[in-house]
Amino acid sequence: MTTIFALLGVKALYLLYSWLLAAILGSYLSGRKGYGERPGLASGLLLNLIGPLIWLFVPARQDSLWKKVGPWGRGGSKKRREQIKQESAPAAGGAGPDAAP
Repeated sequence: MTTIFALLGVKALYLLYSWLLAAILGSYLSGRKGYGERPGLASGLLLNLIGPLIWLFVPARQDSLWKKVGPWGRGGSKKRREQIKQESAPAAGGAGPDAAP
């Protein structure tokens, strides 16, 4: 009787790992494409292995890391990363939510 429970435990552990991997991949892909990590995390948790596949086909936003750097990596040299950071930062002195009328 214990062998049946042992086999069930291994299968449950592999399903848990696949569920967590789908959440991690969905979160990474959606964050890299400029939509934030929460939508990818939610789709990865709710849709298990289909969630990350969906994010592969969602188009990346114009100012996302996916467009600027690519799907992997940090952006090359330190100088290139600084340039990307400056391009992504909002313009200083603009009328933001805290600006006085």
